[in-house]
Amino acid sequence: MSSLQLSFSFAWYGRFVPIFRSRWLLLLLILLLVGALYLWQQQANPISLDGLQKTIELTAPAPIPHPLSIDALRAGSYPGSELRIEEKLTPGRNYQRYLTSYQSEGNKIYALLTIPNGEAPANGWPAIVFNHGYIPPAQYRTTEKYIAYTDAFSRSGYVLLRPDYRGHGNSEGTATGGYGSNGYTIDVLNALSSMKALKDPNDATKNIVDTDNIGMWGHSMGGFITLRSMVVDKSIKAGVIWAGVVASYPDLINNWRRPGQAPFSPPPELAQTARRWRQVLQDEHGTPEQNPEFWNTLSANSYLTDISGPVQIHHGTADTSVPVEFSQTLDTQLKTAG
Repeated sequence: MSSLQLSFSFAWYGRFVPIFRSRWLLLLLILLLVGALYLWQQQANPISLDGLQKTIELTAPAPIPHPLSIDALRAGSYPGSELRIEEKLTPGRNYQRYLTSYQSEGNKIYALLTIPNGEAPANGWPAIVFNHGYIPPAQYRTTEKYIAYTDAFSRSGYVLLRPDYRGHGNSEGTATGGYGSNGYTIDVLNALSSMKALKDPNDATKNIVDTDNIGMWGHSMGGFITLRSMVVDKSIKAGVIWAGVVASYPDLINNWRRPGQAPFSPPPELAQTARRWRQVLQDEHGTPEQNPEFWNTLSANSYLTDISGPVQIHHGTADTSVPVEFSQTLDTQLKTAG
């Protein structure tokens, strides 16, 4: 640096020394300098609003699905438990019958279990989870109802498990109803896991269920549970639904009617519960016409492209409890979904 430049620099410094002695002015100058540098940097490297939005989207927490939605079911964990033999029942013609229990969300759920006689095949027996329809929970008994139906499967060489659902008979928990809560479906998914780990009652080291050959059967409300289970768990290889309540939630609200009558009124013992969940959901989220996106998230019918296997549908055309149109619509929807 030349002597002239040095002289100029020191002269400049000397002129401003009194100003620098003021701390506040010094701080102001520093802030102005930092602000100028920031603006210069932004002009050289402008922020991308698209990039900023993507960053916010990636870091924002995912929305919590509604507890009744299919996404909530998919996000759940259904480990089941050991199937405990509570009582050995009178055997069938070529199979053994047991009263069993397992765990579902901390509740002890009872179930009917049948196992074919003889040694299981190398890969285990094929198996059926059997989902019963509506029976007043206080009147329900594990060993009653559907006897001819379960016997047909059991005689044909299937391991069969018919869960009670929570609050039914001696099963723990509150009977929540099949449509305003996912509780019964959760009980069935835990039953499915429990059956996969089923041990031979005579050899605790041996699994006896072919986990690649499990199907599900459901009647009425049990058909509703079967359809929901099949869009959640890929291990269910086939489903059979008899007179199933398999409509979407908008159809359950608007089109569950008896022929020539107003919209269907549930049996007296179900009426209060049905009115409650319908009204609560519509108060919180609007009607299906006002908020179809929400109601679609509740309906298994909106997820049929993900169904775990083929479905066989049975329904009497003279049914006055569950409209045959529910099954006809599901048939069309399944074919459309491929």
